[in-house]
Amino acid sequence: MTQEGIGAPPPAKPVGGGTKLLLGVLAGLGLVGVVYLGVLEARRSQLVPDGAASPSFVLQKHEGGELRLEDLRGQVVMLDFWATWCPPCREEMPALVKLAKEYESQGLVFVAASRDDGAMAPKMVENFVRGHLPELKPYVAYAGDDMARAFQVSALPTLYFLDREGKVMDAQRGAMSEDAIRRRIERALKQQ
Repeated sequence: MTQEGIGAPPPAKPVGGGTKLLLGVLAGLGLVGVVYLGVLEARRSQLVPDGAASPSFVLQKHEGGELRLEDLRGQVVMLDFWATWCPPCREEMPALVKLAKEYESQGLVFVAASRDDGAMAPKMVENFVRGHLPELKPYVAYAGDDMARAFQVSALPTLYFLDREGKVMDAQRGAMSEDAIRRRIERALKQQ
């Protein structure tokens, strides 16, 4: 045995396969996170921007009559584009109705803008309301293709919040939890 090995620190070990794998996984997760946030921002940026005047609309109500944006001035509008054939829409709708009832005395108006297909829409909505959610009926109106284009609706559900002056406050494509919707409602109602 030689004197060189005594008292000297052991030679550094090369980085093993396990450490390289862990670093690679962490880098991959970081990249996925950045991409995910980018996709969310891109989806949001394709909607009518916050602060912009809401496109004007006149909708036919399910129970008869018309609903105009101008008639809703002074109230916060929760405008949901949905369809009876859309599973996330169907899952989210009970929370929207519950929250609409809870906050309407504070100035919230809920508009469930159905994107069901043309002449069949009233029958499809009526069957859905009767079979699944009778409380939805007074909130339903029909949004045609022109309105969907004006609000840049390319997927369902798409939810907009309009302030008391008819400006877009917030918009979200895709279903949200009841808590997330509640936070948006409360924030919208607090703004003057």
